[in-house]
Amino acid sequence: MPKETPQRIEPARLEETSEAIADVIADLSAASAKLGHGLHPRTAANLADLVRLMNTYYSNLIEGHNTRPKDIARALEGELDPDEGRRNLQLEAAAHVRVQAEIDRLAADGKLGEPASVEFIKWLHLEFYRDAPEEMLRIRGKDTEFIMEPGAWRSKAEHDVAIGRHIPPSSHRVDDFLRYFQERYAFKSLKTAGRIMAIAAAHHRFNYIHPFPDGNGRVSRLMSHAMAQLAGIGSHGLWSISRGLARGLKAPSEYKRMMDLADTPRQGDLDGRGNLSLKALNEFVLWFLQVCLDQVKFMDSLFELDSLGPRLSTYVERSKTLKPEAKRLLEEALIRGQFERGDVARITGLPERSARRILSDVIAEGLLGSETPKGAVSLRFPIETLDILFPRLFPET
Repeated sequence: MPKETPQRIEPARLEETSEAIADVIADLSAASAKLGHGLHPRTAANLADLVRLMNTYYSNLIEGHNTRPKDIARALEGELDPDEGRRNLQLEAAAHVRVQAEIDRLAADGKLGEPASVEFIKWLHLEFYRDAPEEMLRIRGKDTEFIMEPGAWRSKAEHDVAIGRHIPPSSHRVDDFLRYFQERYAFKSLKTAGRIMAIAAAHHRFNYIHPFPDGNGRVSRLMSHAMAQLAGIGSHGLWSISRGLARGLKAPSEYKRMMDLADTPRQGDLDGRGNLSLKALNEFVLWFLQVCLDQVKFMDSLFELDSLGPRLSTYVERSKTLKPEAKRLLEEALIRGQFERGDVARITGLPERSARRILSDVIAEGLLGSETPKGAVSLRFPIETLDILFPRLFPET
């Protein structure tokens, strides 16, 4: 098959489902529906904020950028490092969180379009690099240097690249490839199982095309996140594909190895009818969905009320500033989602002044917060609490 023909990415989808993949799809659908089921919507929404930060951390880690969670949190507050290199990493992270939050908002409002469409993919890249300084957009190659245009495909010979041993389509053919990509991964023509399998296949084939001069990995992971939301397994943003890809099932090196495997050309007459190996695509889809399932199960173990409640109590017990009655406020917020400030005396069983002092301490600790100075308070999950509340979420915890 000619290298510059868009059908070069075939097989783009798995037309038949193996028993192993069918089993994982069933388990993934059930587990994602269960994730966060017992949480109040307000608590779940605040946890989704934390997961976006986690997703960003691991997405950056895949790119070789180890941006500390505390630095990402500071970036979201507008506190940037004076060092240019660290500041740029913070800007990348803040952009990732912002774009993912918008994806989640669109999904919640029922306004999320086709995640594999040309329009949506260009929007992801444009939004990610919207506020990037020029130095972040500067692409340096062996014999070339240019400023990348956010939201624009590779379009010139100087944009042509080699990814390891893989040579993506020439820049002048990228638009044709993405138009074909859009058609093959359109959700409107797929049922539930087909959509879930398409998340994995599209993730590889997008990177195989490598449409942008830079940022393809980040865009592909944001696209996969959007596809998971639209396929009904996104659990309102309570789990992260990036954490799974960065860690693998047994080793971090799996992601790179499996992506390379899916690049394999067709291996004879028994290996499908496309340009690429059908067997390799099957293996990649199975691995990718197993990673997704592993992450959903992991997050479920952290977010279960029966385990999160005791960890909140443990945090209070270990705190040097919080009184024991603070537990009651946190338990109330966990169960009810939020409560009015006027209820603190009833909840703690303390006199009004003492109860309000305890509430102020918990708010100062960052565990409770509100949208307005006098509004109802709900649970928050500051970075400083993660060692106890969500162990193993980040490597340093």
